[in-house]
Amino acid sequence: MTKTILIATDYSLESLNILKKVLKEKEAAEDQNQYNIFLTSGYDSGDSIRDLLFSTKTSVFNKIRPAEFCDALGIISNKYPHLVNKIICDIFTGSFQRTFNQYVKAENIEEAYYSPSIKSRGNGKFDLIPYIRKCKELKSHEITVEVREKLPERGRLAEIFVEV
Repeated sequence: MTKTILIATDYSLESLNILKKVLKEKEAAEDQNQYNIFLTSGYDSGDSIRDLLFSTKTSVFNKIRPAEFCDALGIISNKYPHLVNKIICDIFTGSFQRTFNQYVKAENIEEAYYSPSIKSRGNGKFDLIPYIRKCKELKSHEITVEVREKLPERGRLAEIFVEV
């Protein structure tokens, strides 16, 4: 059976620790389901008509998602092929709770995972955690992710191999 989950991210390598932890727990529980995983960040597209007309998801991702994130995502996906059906990077551009609820319903998302230590800020990003907490259709889970300040691999692809 395929289920859909949402993971709130800021497209940093630290935020992939949430995905690693979720997949590790599902593997330890010998979960037989496969998952469509939405890695979603809030994104304020602004009020400019020009930006609204000519911005695409690709141009937004080029601005907010580093290449190391995509490489690390491939590594994690290859580590858990029995759990991952597909991984979709997405942005939520709404500003109302009902818009988020509709997004969850349209994408058939059943569970959501987030970490309060991952803060989506800068480059137009905003935090999805308040929307996830208020959404009644979602089973939300808070994941504790330790963000180490002194990590020699910080910001590099090797950071993904650090145990969480």
